[in-house]
Amino acid sequence: MSNAASKKTLIIMVAVFVLPVVLAKLALDNDWFTKGATNKGQLLAPTIDMSALLENAEPKWRLLYVMPNKCDAVCENALFSINQVWLALGKESDRAQAVVVTTASSDQTAIAALEDYPFVETLPVTTPTALASSSVYIVDTQNNAMLFYDIKDDRKDAVMESRNMLADMRKLLKLSRIG
Repeated sequence: MSNAASKKTLIIMVAVFVLPVVLAKLALDNDWFTKGATNKGQLLAPTIDMSALLENAEPKWRLLYVMPNKCDAVCENALFSINQVWLALGKESDRAQAVVVTTASSDQTAIAALEDYPFVETLPVTTPTALASSSVYIVDTQNNAMLFYDIKDDRKDAVMESRNMLADMRKLLKLSRIG
């Protein structure tokens, strides 16, 4: 083999192995593609520790909603959503729990209406939480709120957000061995 042919072979071999690495580095540095996030909710970073609120609670995944002072369309959609998502979990529903946090100032009429949702549990607290009442939170088995979903007052948008919650809950329950 001639000297020129061996140099050509060497250059081709280097290009075949080095060029993909260089291109991958450029793609990562310049955000040429969306990074691999598969969650549909918004990630809370850092997570919110809910241990004080959920002390002595069984380790389960939770769909948590904070009842506002006045239950409007957003509130009604959130209550409907957490109930439907819990029901849609099917055989995995024993590993999850739908919880509504209530305070003394929460809408008492809406609390009474929770009887329409027999699988949604209420958690009365004395001090208000820092969580927004326009969002539903996913709380892990170690009582950390990790994902949240903004609920809209439009029913169709709320149903779409429920599908996102369900997809994330199914994925978390599938990948988790706890709870």
